[in-house]
Amino acid sequence: MQQRQPSNVHGPGHSGHFTDTIWRQFIQSPAKSYALFAFIFLLLVGALISARLLDSTALGGGTNKKLRDRKGQTDAPDITKKHYYKTEYPLKCTDGNNTKTCPGTYPTSYTPEEDHDSPLAPTCPDYFRWIHEDLRPWARTGITREMVERANETASFRLVIVKGRAYVKRNIKAFQSRDTFTLWGILQLLRRYPGKIPDLDLMFDCVDWPILLKSNYSVPGAPAPPPLFRYCANDQTFDIVFPDWSFWGWPEVNIKSWGKILKDLEEGNRRMNWTDREPYAYWKGNPVVASSRQDLMKCNVTEGQEWNARLYVQDWKREKQKGYKQSELASQCKHRFKIYIEGSAWSVSEKYILACDSVTLYVTPNYTDFFTRGLIPMHHFWPINVYDKCRSIKFAVDWGNNHTGKAQEIGRAASRFIQEELKMDYVYDYMFHLLNQYSKLFRYQPTIPTGAVEYCAETMACPEEGMARKLMEESLEQSPKETSPCTLPPPYDPSSLYDVLREKENSISQVESWVKAYWENQTNQS
Repeated sequence: MQQRQPSNVHGPGHSGHFTDTIWRQFIQSPAKSYALFAFIFLLLVGALISARLLDSTALGGGTNKKLRDRKGQTDAPDITKKHYYKTEYPLKCTDGNNTKTCPGTYPTSYTPEEDHDSPLAPTCPDYFRWIHEDLRPWARTGITREMVERANETASFRLVIVKGRAYVKRNIKAFQSRDTFTLWGILQLLRRYPGKIPDLDLMFDCVDWPILLKSNYSVPGAPAPPPLFRYCANDQTFDIVFPDWSFWGWPEVNIKSWGKILKDLEEGNRRMNWTDREPYAYWKGNPVVASSRQDLMKCNVTEGQEWNARLYVQDWKREKQKGYKQSELASQCKHRFKIYIEGSAWSVSEKYILACDSVTLYVTPNYTDFFTRGLIPMHHFWPINVYDKCRSIKFAVDWGNNHTGKAQEIGRAASRFIQEELKMDYVYDYMFHLLNQYSKLFRYQPTIPTGAVEYCAETMACPEEGMARKLMEESLEQSPKETSPCTLPPPYDPSSLYDVLREKENSISQVESWVKAYWENQTNQS
């Protein structure tokens, strides 16, 4: 019987014969067989280690490329992410709730751990460019102690920051808790960016209307205007605009802090589609504070006239008695159109109205706050002529109900602006950049004035009770921010600023011409 030759699994030729010969020698000897298996085991272990090393060196290359190429998966694997552990600093109330001294536990400086993989800080929203314009009156002269102290006559308080700590001298008691929650917001900025706010000295006026008339400082020999901070200004004044107190809450009317309300408004918008909302213009407020509001009430629906408006008087005393059930902001997003009209000056209601997904019918304003200078007519709002309110409102509502797609675009654009460009991160960053740019103008070293008291979160929040205490606790910055503020954009050059303002004026004029032509046509047909 012919003996069967072993198959040559390694292929023909000399190399196959050589391998087969070595293998046969190991099989014939137990000692050699053990050595062979040990050798193979070591080879396998080495191969596994090598493959693992290759995978780790390929991170950001082959493996990550596959992850990035998968739809919806853009994050790097977990092993590339750095994990930061915040040290939180909750309120430390001592002596019951009568804390009168500031604990030394909160850091007065902080440098986040550098993460080379994190993206660069984003550029701030475009309305931050107005910081440069607001401070331009002092760009040439700088700011002296004499200038600051000239603003003391009307200031609600004087704030001095020295080495990251805040010292306050109260002057004139503000209406309700405006001064309290404005100061609270500044203290949260210091906790958010400890050691990043330079030494400075400022006066803050919590009254609505601006007072530094440009005309008083434009005559020959007139002194430079005193720098004075407040909530709004206009083209005729030099007042420096700053975020208002309600971003940290308004206890007297049961309004939550801005971070909480933004979420509520977003949920409120989802409850009812725009097309399912009442096809009218809605406003609810106090008409007594301004003649323009009293005039607006004439646009309400009557038996003889339909101006497409539904207007209501807000009675805060009755609301308080009923537990504010009819004034919950997120439940007021039920109309396709909402009217914004100023009170005695600018109105806090502005940001809540713009966030509703409704078309904001914006009655010609006399004042601006810090963010509304970034709004664009016919993109974020529909302009209403203050001297022709009723006819302007009726035309706007009729137009929107006949052009529902375009109307919804305007409403959504305003909501996006509020949700994305006015989120609390940017409110703090606006304060950060404004105060940093302001401090660069100083021609003296700020010092703690006689009679000033150190303020911190504990000295403000611990003695408070009820709604005020609740708002402070929910808006407390528990720890320093791990990332840098957004990057301040450069100032406008004169031609660019002119173009921006002219474009806004042209849009408003265009709408007014439509309204005029419409009503002239109605008159001719009657």
